[in-house]
Amino acid sequence: MSAIYSHPSLHRDRSDPHRVWLEGRPYPNIRSVTVDQSSLWLAAGWRDLVAHPGVSLAYGAAFTGLAYLIVVGLSQLGMASLILPLVGGFLLVAPVLAVGLYEASRRRETGEPVRLGMCWAAFRRNPVQLASMGLVLMILYMIWLMLALLIFAMFYNAAPPNMATFFVDILMAPQAPLFLLVGTLVGGALAAVAFTISVVALPMLLHRPDTSAVFAMAASVEAVRKNARVMIGWAAMIAVITFAGMATFFIGLIVMLPLAGHASWHAYRGMIGDDDAAT
Repeated sequence: MSAIYSHPSLHRDRSDPHRVWLEGRPYPNIRSVTVDQSSLWLAAGWRDLVAHPGVSLAYGAAFTGLAYLIVVGLSQLGMASLILPLVGGFLLVAPVLAVGLYEASRRRETGEPVRLGMCWAAFRRNPVQLASMGLVLMILYMIWLMLALLIFAMFYNAAPPNMATFFVDILMAPQAPLFLLVGTLVGGALAAVAFTISVVALPMLLHRPDTSAVFAMAASVEAVRKNARVMIGWAAMIAVITFAGMATFFIGLIVMLPLAGHASWHAYRGMIGDDDAAT
């Protein structure tokens, strides 16, 4: 597995002029990666899933079940209008939900036993900082919900859709294309922020328990900046995998969420390795 992180296309520039200091120490040396690395990360994530299918699929099934409860509950309460923004903002909080999957990949990498209970307990490795990171993503999620409701009110306040045929009325309305475009652009912008600050931060907080959330987020931003072209493609791939899972009324998330989570761990390890620890 170490070959994934020592691919000849990777290099570290210890004289990088953009390597600045934070909290009295420099960023870790961030490897520059190439586009072909993303396929290796995805393949490594699949191997993790296949190696421990019970753990990975049970993890995915738990969140799929939670998604069903939320959707059915909102429908029964006559609050179907909240389903679309809640589902649309899933990518904002998905990284923190995948912490247990990062732990499974970390344990497999180090040869430690991989059990479901250990994955659920992953937050214990760095509870305060992981919780802080989760709070940041939750704030972004709440901002998205408020903006989504505002956008909905702007386009449909004059003629609110019937709750019995809510989604059909929304999609068949003449303003639907513009509504979906604006919502996608706003949601995409927030998702880009969430991805940039978390793609390296959350695995780093798990991998290096002495790291703070602020330092990890700053390192994540720097990693995305340094590998912007690759990270844009990687973010798009993760989004496609996640939405493919949700398109099957969440059933596909049983597989897609673990796959994306495991692969995200390998993306982190591909950019920042053990020998790059900040000192």
